[in-house]
Amino acid sequence: MAKKNQENTPKLLVRQAKPADVPALVELTGRVYTPEWGHSAEMLRSQQTHFPQGQFVVEYEGKLVGYCATFRIDEATALSPHTWMQITGGGMGSRHRSDGNWLYGMEVVVHPDYRNIRIGQRLYQARKRLCTDLKLRGIVFGGRIPGLARNLQRYGTAEAYVQAVVEGKRRDPTLSFQLSNEFEVIGLLRGYVPSDYDSLGYAAHLVWRNPQLLNQPDIPSIPSTQPLPDLVRVASVQYQQRRIRSFEEFATQVEYFTDIAADYSADFVTFPELITLQLLSIENEELSPVESIRKLSQYTPQVKELFSRLAVHYNINIIAGSHPTEQANGDIHNVCYVCLRDGSIHEQEKIHPTPSERTVWNITGGDTAATIQTDCGPIGVMICYDSEFPEVARHLTDQGALILFVPFCTDVREGYLRVRYCSQARAIENQCYVVLSGNVGNLPGVNNFDIQYGQSCILTPSDFPFARDGIAADSTPNIETVLFADLRLESLARARNAGAVQNLKDRRFDLYETRWTRKSEAKS
Repeated sequence: MAKKNQENTPKLLVRQAKPADVPALVELTGRVYTPEWGHSAEMLRSQQTHFPQGQFVVEYEGKLVGYCATFRIDEATALSPHTWMQITGGGMGSRHRSDGNWLYGMEVVVHPDYRNIRIGQRLYQARKRLCTDLKLRGIVFGGRIPGLARNLQRYGTAEAYVQAVVEGKRRDPTLSFQLSNEFEVIGLLRGYVPSDYDSLGYAAHLVWRNPQLLNQPDIPSIPSTQPLPDLVRVASVQYQQRRIRSFEEFATQVEYFTDIAADYSADFVTFPELITLQLLSIENEELSPVESIRKLSQYTPQVKELFSRLAVHYNINIIAGSHPTEQANGDIHNVCYVCLRDGSIHEQEKIHPTPSERTVWNITGGDTAATIQTDCGPIGVMICYDSEFPEVARHLTDQGALILFVPFCTDVREGYLRVRYCSQARAIENQCYVVLSGNVGNLPGVNNFDIQYGQSCILTPSDFPFARDGIAADSTPNIETVLFADLRLESLARARNAGAVQNLKDRRFDLYETRWTRKSEAKS
């Protein structure tokens, strides 16, 4: 057994307060606020009785030098105007509610002789950990603004002074510290502590929103019939095109990769754009490009039945690449069928056909981009070229999409890199995950089938919660393989709420907007 000595004994400890700490805390709060205004033993015991896990102390070299008190409270009360005495039950913490969805910051006290070792910051971190562990919406409290009294004449109103501090034009000893700890001002509380003459009785109404919650008001609402999972496993198939003799042979290959993804407990498996071009090798007739695509469209019922059956059988959501599909009016659209494990089938048409798709194959584009609700949250699909138009991804993200799937089919490296670079940009702009799946290999002698270049990947935003290079998984170019990555939805929430940059939140809606025009509106 290792011998305990002074070197391996912590000097500074943050821990939960205990009843034995009460005398020392009476002395500490009296030192900070004067004995008249410090916390009584009855108050401190009451706080621990109501919510023991919400009371923290900092012990430095055996001496209590910091203390913070919290309790749980409902949102309506926490975000409404109040005073310190009202909301804390006279300092007793008696308004604690075991079902409260906010953590109320009742008190933070730091010994004046120990204010240079970030004790306050440690206490705030302890609060934040408690808030996230309990999955509460956030922390709320009234914060002192001690610079107000001496600066009121210059700024005229308390609101103007607080705004100057928020904008960084003025430093306040307390409020600036709160802002640096990721709290935001949502208003002013008048008469919060009338005896706080430096703050003129005012307090800044401050909140910190739990970045691990996906339903915060500053990110899109995500409707779901059940709680979203903490982790989503996605698979991307880099698919080798090869000659086949029948549709059954094609089905066998697709089933093999679906089985592999399911064996690894993936929630989604993605196949490449135009994966069904392989079916042209069955008969390989001398047809024009347009005739080939129409011939391929005849397989649509079989393609839908195949992927839907596999999704249910293997209990996995399938992004089935894309398949040329004839519409009721005779047009050919490039359609991605999304087959969910509950048996439902959804469609996303390619909106932007490439110049060669339009001129060689006579494919026309769809006109809608909508999210698809899955058991892992809302997703969106952008087929290849669509990823190069930022409006599509933004439209899907505004609807709540957390993961965007990009089935692609590119012939040369330059074309592939356009899709790759744009998809990485979409992940950063929209703070979402983007999954790419492409074809590799060639089919010499098969009419109307181009060469293939592919390097499938799974991309993330570029921020601290994610992979260093914004790449969760990558493949070797032009080799048949399957990629896997575990994607944490809470990381998206944390980035969107408290990331180094917050692209969704910081958009200038006063300067520009993305408006999706319906086809009927465009014609009127």
